[in-house]
Amino acid sequence: MAEAHQAVAFQFTVTPEGIDLRLSHQALSEIYLSGVRSWKKRIIRIKNSVITGVYPASPSSWLFVVIAILATMYTRSDPSMGIIAKIQEHLPVRGCSPHVHTYGLVSAVLFSTMLWLLLIFTMRLCLKQLLSYHRWMFEQHGKMSTTTKIWALVRIFSGRKPLLYSYQGSLPNLPVPAIKDTVKRYLESVRPLMNDGEYERMTKLATEFESSLGNRLQWYLKLKALWASNYVSDWWEEYVYLRGRSPIMVNSNYYGMDFLYVTPTPIQAARAGNSIHAFFLYRRKLNKEEIKPSRIPGTVIPLCAAQCERIFNTTRIPGEETDTVQHWKDSDYVAVYHKGRYFRLKVYQAGRLLSPREIEFQIQRILDDPAPPSKGEAKLGALTAADRVSWAEARVKYFSSGINKRSLDVIERAAFFVTLDDEEQGTMRDDQPASLDNYAKSLLHGKCYDRWFDKSFSVIYYKNGKSGINGEHSWADAPVVAHVWEYVLATDSFQLGYNEEGHCKGEVDASLPQPQKLNWEISPECEEQISRSLAVAQALADDVDFHVLSFRDFGKGQIKKCKVSPDAFIQMTLQLAYYRERGTFCLTYEASMTRLFREGRTETVRSCTNESSAFVRALENGEPADVCRRLFRGASEKHQQLYRMAMTGAGIDRHLFCLYVVSKYLGLESPFLKEVLAEPWRLSTSQTSIQQVELFDLANHPEYISCGGGFGPVADDGYGVSYNFIGENVINFHISCKHSCPSTDAHKFGDQIRKAVNDLLQLLSPNQKESNKTEESQPKVKKEQ
Repeated sequence: MAEAHQAVAFQFTVTPEGIDLRLSHQALSEIYLSGVRSWKKRIIRIKNSVITGVYPASPSSWLFVVIAILATMYTRSDPSMGIIAKIQEHLPVRGCSPHVHTYGLVSAVLFSTMLWLLLIFTMRLCLKQLLSYHRWMFEQHGKMSTTTKIWALVRIFSGRKPLLYSYQGSLPNLPVPAIKDTVKRYLESVRPLMNDGEYERMTKLATEFESSLGNRLQWYLKLKALWASNYVSDWWEEYVYLRGRSPIMVNSNYYGMDFLYVTPTPIQAARAGNSIHAFFLYRRKLNKEEIKPSRIPGTVIPLCAAQCERIFNTTRIPGEETDTVQHWKDSDYVAVYHKGRYFRLKVYQAGRLLSPREIEFQIQRILDDPAPPSKGEAKLGALTAADRVSWAEARVKYFSSGINKRSLDVIERAAFFVTLDDEEQGTMRDDQPASLDNYAKSLLHGKCYDRWFDKSFSVIYYKNGKSGINGEHSWADAPVVAHVWEYVLATDSFQLGYNEEGHCKGEVDASLPQPQKLNWEISPECEEQISRSLAVAQALADDVDFHVLSFRDFGKGQIKKCKVSPDAFIQMTLQLAYYRERGTFCLTYEASMTRLFREGRTETVRSCTNESSAFVRALENGEPADVCRRLFRGASEKHQQLYRMAMTGAGIDRHLFCLYVVSKYLGLESPFLKEVLAEPWRLSTSQTSIQQVELFDLANHPEYISCGGGFGPVADDGYGVSYNFIGENVINFHISCKHSCPSTDAHKFGDQIRKAVNDLLQLLSPNQKESNKTEESQPKVKKEQ
């Protein structure tokens, strides 16, 4: 009970002589400093609320307006056209004092304030209208319309030095597409996937829906769009994520990798010390809103930052029917797992953030702690890896009171979760491809009990200094976690660094209290439930087939020389690879963001199109190269068009999803919607872009960049493919599928992707030299195959 005594600020004992009161000065000091820190954060929040509330103006601009009005009045002019005099007449203190000039001054200040607020409102309205214009995205490079030239005024209304949330009030709401447009786009998207009879049947269902039930559902959806800031996001979070009853491990969570070919230090505790410190530096910037708003690359157009609010101190809480996302305002510690034990590691001491060296010292204490796990503690995390209903029932039954509840609260209220893994991962020289595959699987699911999959994100530190991150999907999408991860990797290596021995820099305060080991009282019944959950999770993890393909023959630099969008190039590659493996096309999902709109999340780009299928068939049927090139460019342009439409609110799937939700609320059945939402995504893809290139030195240190991340397969008989471009010369693919499906194989699909990438570049190479370079790489590909 030593931890409990340390947590008490004072103790008293009633004796015959009176009350014996003993104060703990250390505890009282901690309480005082915690209160000071809390008040500082409140003051910062109030200040930022004011700055954000008047953006794109600034609080100091109020003084400028006041001085301008007073100066004009000094010249005996009336800039208010009589309004100041009217205000002076209605002042309640008029007549009670002879200081007429004072009343005039007060009236002028009131008028200036109203004028200032009116100017702010006008500027924000103009900014919102400018941000609602998206036609510039569809115009050809170098050909700018007059409207777009006028739209470029968005730079003037964007203000200077915006805070993270400065643009939130100016972002437009997500528009609701017209029913006829969505239905038309849907029918076009499924045409290459259906024969004539199937397509005729689907067309009939769509026409009936559009002319009858669709209009009624659309009316309710428009009503919601008028009331809510985003008509999709809350339903998307609830029905796609929180109401899902299957395990979130593999099925929902995703991962991000460390540097591919370099490890800053081989010391596990040191790596954890630097990066945990960097995470809290990021959180400090986040709380102060000092992080620059994300923008569309190469433009001043801001993206919604609403998802950033729940990065830290957030946990998904299981429920029998639906989960909830719980967020706490602050947390001064992280929850740590090591060899079956859970610890509470405070990262603040006497109101200050511990240095990286001090965090390393505390982590090493945990690594050296010989205490065994409590009975039933070692595999407790398996409860978060299995189905949600069993975890919800166990949480209520075994963790709703007593010491179990207190320990569970520590984990759930932590800033984030840390796993000190006792394995080594990363790129191993003896078998690089297999080691990358094992690394990916470890980050995705680990041992199924050594992660806390409910936390907003968990960070894993391996025995050899390698690290990685696992993110829970309901509260935010991968780019938000990737933004944090990029900052941490860059800060760890380029700012904090290590000494010659590989330890964190700085000194250690030896008086730091020991990390607190959490205690549990796990009953035999609870242990049985943990075992059942682990069996479910282990079966799911064992079924995952993963392959990480690091393609180094060329990268986006060579692709751009062909005057093709790198993303469209990869999507055509995946269509070609899938067709070669399966002999058919499939419904393909590519994630696109809708963060141009307030509270926007994602939309689907249906990458399998009439144009892409025509190109693939032509190439496989041996059509002339000129014909194939022409069809390829048509397919890539179509893909870019669909991507832009998805980004600007003219997608297909989120609209149909919301119409389906409305139909369920009304108790109405729609054969069309039911069939649409039941279609499997056998090829689910996503690009992980580097968002903060300025943090890395890709020219001098190209090895210091994340290998990207991945996710599990969406369909039982399909593939999940995440890809990212590293610099100009590397493309990484993270490919997943299931062993239980006889028609899928991650490694074979990787081979098809490698062959398709080379074949497409050879087709598009603008000169013979590039073709020869590609041909020279072919023997290497065959050797690896």
